Amino acid sequence: MNLPRPVSGVGVVLERADGLVAIGHRVTRGEHPSWSFPGGHLEGGETPVGAALRELAEETGVVAERGSPFAVCVRTAGSGVTFAVHVAAPSGAELTVTEPHAVDAWLWADPDELPGPLFTHTAAVRHAWRHPGTALAGWDLHRLVR
Repeated sequence: MNLPRPVSGVGVVLERADGLVAIGHRVTRGEHPSWSFPGGHLEGGETPVGAALRELAEETGVVAERGSPFAVCVRTAGSGVTFAVHVAAPSGAELTVTEPHAVDAWLWADPDELPGPLFTHTAAVRHAWRHPGTALAGWDLHRLVR
């Protein structure tokens, strides 16, 4: 089997106090439109939490100071490793479209009733968060214990 080298990324569960989470309508050129949590690739020297907070600010305009990694999602049906990071939304956080070429809308949604289709990595992060310890086809999910 000849798979591409894995890329390390982050998926951010930005959760408000009322339980709603941030989800964006992904319109990246060359991909089918889908819905995605904030996230992206780690840059050299970054920690998963650092990358999550940077991507969150870049993509949504929401600036947060802390995040908690809760899972590592390894894609076995392709390539890629996604670090899942939970971030409590700061009080009054507003989602802003800052990269309209990548995401043309952000909204707050019930994590169990997200719009679809979901971006593959977002589906894995949500599954690891909402259904810890259960398998997901095409993924090897590892819950982090703190």
